[in-house]
Amino acid sequence: MNAPHGLRPVVGRVDDRGRLVEADPPLFRLHERAGGVPGGMLAVPQLSSVARLARRLGIALSRRVIAAQGDQDVELWVRVRPDGGGTELAITGWQEMPAIQPPPALEALRWRDFSRATADWIVETDAMLRVTHPPSNLPGAVGQPIEALFALSEAGEGVSTIVAAAASAARFEDEDAVFRLGAGIPVRIAGVPLLGEAEGFGGYQLLVSRRATREAARGRLPDPAPLDEAFGNQLGQAMRGPLDRIIAHADSISGRGDGPVRRDYASYAEDIAGAGRHLLALVDDLIDLQTIERADFRPEADRVDLVEAAQRAAALLGMRAAGEEVTIDGPAGAPVTALGDVRRVLQVLINLLSNAIRHSPPGGRIWIRCEREGDIAAVIVADAGDGIGEDDQHRIFERFERLGLRDGTGSGLGLYISRRLARAMGGDLGVDSARGQGARFVFTLPAGEELPPSPRRRPGSRERGDEVEAGAA
Repeated sequence: MNAPHGLRPVVGRVDDRGRLVEADPPLFRLHERAGGVPGGMLAVPQLSSVARLARRLGIALSRRVIAAQGDQDVELWVRVRPDGGGTELAITGWQEMPAIQPPPALEALRWRDFSRATADWIVETDAMLRVTHPPSNLPGAVGQPIEALFALSEAGEGVSTIVAAAASAARFEDEDAVFRLGAGIPVRIAGVPLLGEAEGFGGYQLLVSRRATREAARGRLPDPAPLDEAFGNQLGQAMRGPLDRIIAHADSISGRGDGPVRRDYASYAEDIAGAGRHLLALVDDLIDLQTIERADFRPEADRVDLVEAAQRAAALLGMRAAGEEVTIDGPAGAPVTALGDVRRVLQVLINLLSNAIRHSPPGGRIWIRCEREGDIAAVIVADAGDGIGEDDQHRIFERFERLGLRDGTGSGLGLYISRRLARAMGGDLGVDSARGQGARFVFTLPAGEELPPSPRRRPGSRERGDEVEAGAA
């Protein structure tokens, strides 16, 4: 179907807050069918995103978009032009078509990302239904037929459900089976076909969940898993996979790995990748939060050289600091030994340095010093940023508090987690600061017996703890 007004474009206007303030009848009907209301936010996401992009870039754009219109799709050609008070839209085309269904592989991936949050085990097979990725406690199952792990229900004539589904590379859900582990565990299995663009069916990813027991069916539910375990193993798994893919694709676009890309598109992809990394850091922070607030949380108590730990943290963040034109002046001299968990000490130091980099002006310097006084060992991290007023110094250690961040990032959990970790290891974390005079964080731990001097690591070598990634406040 041609444009409702013949060759004349359908026009509309979106204000600087994204509200549809003017619209010809066809555009307004499309807006209403998408759930919009008069004077409300433009409810057609494809049009709204183009308008936002044009406002952000400050240039006119033309795009082909496909929007939902009831049980059909409509193809539009939209031209948007930002001005001082919003964005003007001129739409032509209006070609109706059957609704476009997502590709089977994409739909399967989306379903898998949500379903795996409740799975107790994830198993993968090849096209011959042999195990390629077994549960972590059964590494010897690689290469075995799937029937070696599960007693599967039958689809008829002695053919198991998974074999019947594999004949057409179909997805299946909620199939009863028994996990051949010990006396056998009743489970339900859902299968996502692994489909390649060129090679076709490549096997299954099986999401395996314990079946409800008779006691649960009668209303006596088993005790829930600890919060940190439930969050880390379920929600964390469900979020990391999609976010990793978003970040990887956005990095590929911004890096022009697949060919030339317009500069504004590359910049947009950088924004997407940055937002994805922020969400991943938030997931990690929330997992840490659940862990440290468990009543049975106990960090290790090892002898830690604070000088070496601080130098390692500075090396890990050196490139990031250089990118912000900030210099890190690390500690030197004899070891300063404390008692604490090596990995958690490094996590606290990375948090403190990350905050110092964020709050330092270009050309600023961060100082790290290690000291011992009696039975207390300390690391001092000082910056030359804007400083923290006396009234705000208690707030920065609260959950989700993000005072004065220059880049708008951070979860607001880093300092809260760092103080909890410091106190769990028998120490503390405090701040000494004033407006306009920078901030000086003091991380203390119980002092330990002096360690003999050890050779510093060669550049590029890796040791336990180098992989720590910690969110900052």
